[in-house]
Parts: sequence; C-alpha cells; structure tokens
Amino acid sequence: MTPRLSKARLVTSFSFALTLVGAGCNTDPLYRDPQAPRGPVMSAAETVRPGLEANVGLSVVEPQEVDLVEALLTHRSDYYRTLEALRDYYREHGYVTKQAWADYELAGLGKVKTFRYLIDAEVPSDPLRPVNRIPEADALFDKGLEQMRHGGHGVPIFYRESVMVEAADTFRTLIDQYPASDKVDDAAFFLGEIHKEYLKEQEMIAVKWYERAWTWDPHTPHPARFQAAVVCDYRLHDRDRALELYKSVLQDETADLTNVRFSTRRIEELTAANRTTRASLATAP
Repeated sequence: MTPRLSKARLVTSFSFALTLVGAGCNTDPLYRDPQAPRGPVMSAAETVRPGLEANVGLSVVEPQEVDLVEALLTHRSDYYRTLEALRDYYREHGYVTKQAWADYELAGLGKVKTFRYLIDAEVPSDPLRPVNRIPEADALFDKGLEQMRHGGHGVPIFYRESVMVEAADTFRTLIDQYPASDKVDDAAFFLGEIHKEYLKEQEMIAVKWYERAWTWDPHTPHPARFQAAVVCDYRLHDRDRALELYKSVLQDETADLTNVRFSTRRIEELTAANRTTRASLATAP
C-alpha cells in the first residue's frame, strides 16, 4: 500500500486551489453564471425541509422508477453502440461525409453528463478498501488530475465543462475497474469536487462522493468531511447534517487549521441557532 504521506504529496499541486475553493468561504459554485440556463433541479416534492434528510429526493425508489431507469440505460447503451457501428460502416465503405456526421454525433455524446438516477448506481455503495498500489489505477488518477487542470480547475477563465465531465468519467473508471486501488478515496474526493463546483445542481451527488472518500479510507488526506459539511450547510441547507459533519472535522480532519477554525465557529453558530429555534417553539401558543 502506498504510504499516506506520499498520497498527500501527490495532490500538493492542488493545495492552493483547494484552499481558495474549499476553505469555508466557498458557498456558491465558482463557475455558475446566474443568467445562464439552470441544470436539473429538485421538484417541490424533493425540496429539503428542516429536519429532513438532505437526499430525500434521491432515497425514494419505486419499482416503476427502477424499470424506467433500467430501460433508459439499456436504450442509451444500444444507441451509442449502434451509432458506433454505423460510423464504422461508413468508414469501411468510404462514405466520408456520413462518417464525419457520425463522428461528430459521437463526440457530442461524449461531452454530455449522463445520470444513472438511482443513487446506489450513481455513487457505488460497496465498502471498498484502498489497499493496493496498482500502476494502471495510478495512471488513471494522474490522467483525471490532468484533465481537471485542462478543464480549468481553480482557474475560472479556463473552465470547460466538457473536459470536467471527461475527468469525472476517468475517476469513475478508476473506481469501477480497480476497486482495491489505494487511489479510490482520492478519486472519490475529486469526483465530489467536480460535482460540487463544475456540474450544475449536483450538490447531493457531491456529498455522496465526499462520504465515499472517508468511508473507503477514514484517513484520507483530503478535506472530504469539511467539504461535505459546507455543501450541506450553505447549499442544501441541511444544518443538522452540517453540524454533525463539522464536529467530525474537529475529530478527524485537524491538519488544516483554517478548516478547523471555520468548523468551530459554525458549530457555535448552528448550536446557538438550534437553541433559539427550540426556545421559540416552546413558547409558541
């Protein structure tokens, strides 16, 4: 197994960007134009109310939903394979123009962020244990980091969503193909970063990926608990969950003093707010 210190050094180049992006002040997506079209949003039935689980809209699964999602995934896969076969047919028969059309359509599909819709399919729930150093997984991890750099990670003027989607696919491939790699918790953390900062309305998925980072490796060198706390606090407005996570930062993520100070302050503020709310309810007629 790769020593944890070397894993921490592996992401040194990201430390400054993560300090800016995730040190507690980052409560809104960096690259979201307020005038731009919005991504998928929760319906009224999925809106989080105080005291409810932040992922309430993701946790309810009915048989009809499962059937529809499975049909969607099957048709999506068939569509892609059929389009590839058509492209190959045009290539073999010298139909240059139609081959170009098919190539263009395939390239466009590769830039689309697709969903698996069922949370256990979107974010794997298997209790993975990152124990082995696997060169192929290491190469995928390095590729994912490089794609994030090219996609504008930490540099808004260079942001390209399609490249961030490619980076997410690379990290997900690492986890799917090499579940015993000592990089799975690192890949999960950066999947959280991508879903939090660069893909619209996907904060709930980001929290799930952060959770995987520290459940797969409780000693992960990344501030996964802190990032999840900030998302729950400021974006999902699940303050009970945020309070729980801030407390876990003080217990398990004490290396970053900035995050520790921020967590301490928010624990005090949220605890005081809870006391005020309880007092108001107790005196209400």
